[in-house]
Amino acid sequence: MSKKKRVAAVALAAALGCTVFAGCDLISTNTAKDYQQVIAEVNITSSDDFAEGGQYAAYKDVITTTEITKLEMVAYFVSTGYSAMQQNGWTYYDTFAMISDALVNRAIYIQYAMVYLLANGDADGAQYTVEGLTAAIEGAETEEARDLAAMEYFLTDAEKAQAEYSARVIFNNTIDTQEEAIIAAETEDTSSETERTTPTGVDVTNEDYYDTAYKVYTGSNSASDCGSYETLDGSTPSTRTRAYNAFLANLRSNNLLSSGENVNDVESLSYYQIELSTACETILINKMNDKFAQEAAEGIDSELVQRVYDTTFNRQSDAFEDEDTFETALDEMADDSFVLTAPAEGYGYVVNILIPFTTSQSNDLTNYTQDYGDTKGNKFVYRTELLSRVYGTDQRGTWITGSSDYAFDASSVADRYTGTLDNASDRKYLFFEEGIAADPAEGERQYERIPNYLGKYTYNGSSDGSYSVSPARISIDDFINEMNGYLNSEAATSAVTVEGDKYAVNGSYVNGIDAETGLLSPVDDNTTYFSQSVSDYYTQDEDGNTVVDYSKFIYYAGSVDFTNGFYPNELFLKGSAENVVYSAINELSFAYNTDTAGLNTYLGYAVSIGNTDYVDEFEYAAQYVCRLGAGNYVVVATDYGWHIIYCTFSFLAEEDGTIQPFVYDDAEKDVEGTFSYLFYEALRADIVEQYQTRAQTDAINAYQSCATVYEDRYADLSGLDTAS
Repeated sequence: MSKKKRVAAVALAAALGCTVFAGCDLISTNTAKDYQQVIAEVNITSSDDFAEGGQYAAYKDVITTTEITKLEMVAYFVSTGYSAMQQNGWTYYDTFAMISDALVNRAIYIQYAMVYLLANGDADGAQYTVEGLTAAIEGAETEEARDLAAMEYFLTDAEKAQAEYSARVIFNNTIDTQEEAIIAAETEDTSSETERTTPTGVDVTNEDYYDTAYKVYTGSNSASDCGSYETLDGSTPSTRTRAYNAFLANLRSNNLLSSGENVNDVESLSYYQIELSTACETILINKMNDKFAQEAAEGIDSELVQRVYDTTFNRQSDAFEDEDTFETALDEMADDSFVLTAPAEGYGYVVNILIPFTTSQSNDLTNYTQDYGDTKGNKFVYRTELLSRVYGTDQRGTWITGSSDYAFDASSVADRYTGTLDNASDRKYLFFEEGIAADPAEGERQYERIPNYLGKYTYNGSSDGSYSVSPARISIDDFINEMNGYLNSEAATSAVTVEGDKYAVNGSYVNGIDAETGLLSPVDDNTTYFSQSVSDYYTQDEDGNTVVDYSKFIYYAGSVDFTNGFYPNELFLKGSAENVVYSAINELSFAYNTDTAGLNTYLGYAVSIGNTDYVDEFEYAAQYVCRLGAGNYVVVATDYGWHIIYCTFSFLAEEDGTIQPFVYDDAEKDVEGTFSYLFYEALRADIVEQYQTRAQTDAINAYQSCATVYEDRYADLSGLDTAS
């Protein structure tokens, strides 16, 4: 089944998948023999469903009793339960009651998954038989080996490799946590530099990826022999060995490692086998959930989706007559929360790239005498003088020097953008190499592609690639040239792959906007802007009052003219002109924006048509570009510095007055990134989740009586609250 149809496995399937240990002895008197006690038994074949004539009678003999040991309970506590206890304020009794329920429910669900797949096959059409399962577990010498063989019968070779990879990753992540603490203790780092926010989607693991060469790095083996595993910054064989030993000490302190185990063979450890078994369980439950998803989706036809769309549109049309209701929805718009209409034109979203005053410049502005005759304390003339000396710098230096090195030498990337400045030869570093790379073969991509991030704008400055950076200082005019140059570059224009899509970028310096027509007054350069007098910033309103003319703070205005018009349905479609431009603007925001609250928003800041909480100059400019529509941008000044405000999307009316930018088209529901795809997927995911949750709950409730729990065998654990 394709990855995009996947819904996450229920939480109980990943109970043991954790990377941090409790770090303290649970109870020191327990022996290895004590930990082998069976604290619960589960066998769903004792229910009427497996009796003669029952729906699962044919599978009665192939499902055997699952024995849950005290060792599994302690492993759960160490990896997950302890932190849950701390976060929720639970007692030991509450915590071990929760663990007991979780382990029993998981065992029920795993047995049910096997029976369900035997009876129905999987979503990819594979069929399973009693004979095949019997043969798979034949010869298993221990219960643990039998249980693992039974689960692996339902997995493909690729899924088995994914389970092994997952278990190894968990071990490496756990040892990494120990090693990070060791490295930090040995490193004298007094730097207080804040690391730059990274785009949403960085280092998101592709759930279908696995690396058969990937191994657990313990320090005694070579990291270069561990496949795609990457060592931590500052890691040495010594720090890794100490970290691995600390990890083993945690296992021993909780009796999860016996004296007879070979610690030089990680994959022979009993705790590794627990993690591997859990990984197989997760994949098995995902496989069953995929089948549930397939069954649920069979009832979703084009008529249903269109009906839901029409109902949602009509409901919003009525509800949005209340402006507060609409603005709340506008703030919450997302890939699964759609705003299909608006009560009026002009609402929209903007990206705000702030190139700020320095602290000393801000102080100077605060302490300067207000403009003559200005009762509000404005200092427009002096502020304009300061603006001529404002410089921006590329903020991504910590992506090179920070705890995670995301940079790579992109000298061989022919269409990388090196800018309009004199330092082009120094600009060779890009970021997130795999996250921006072309799609490899199926399953070979370790990390998902970063959405809405073009990735071709080189670091604007010089760097040795690891330890030091020297960003270039650029004026507002330099930034305008960089922005227009990047949008017009081969890096951007060649990324437009949707047939027939093109765009062109135009702009000019500005000397105000006509209040009646809304038309800009273009000028050849910035001379007019920097030579304005106090009176130039004011005008007369219709009542003859002197008011601030906020159009005079707009320095530059431009537009991206989409050849086929701006098509909201394709805003998130990879390769569309709309998405390429948005992705380039988003990347420039990560490069230069000091307004970090604006990073990783859905479409930027929501802009209303009435009074807002934004400063006046920003409000005027943002509302202006939203009235013009997506692709329009201005450079405007406020007391914070320069703002580059780009409209990513706005609600505009059709000729008949309707405001309906998004239209569902069933023919596009499988085209990833289109509105129709997103709308269909949100509806499908909601229906599937309800179906899966109901099926899971029904299964656990139906077979709850098939479990026997021996509470007295772990009474020493649940009674730790009162133990002396």
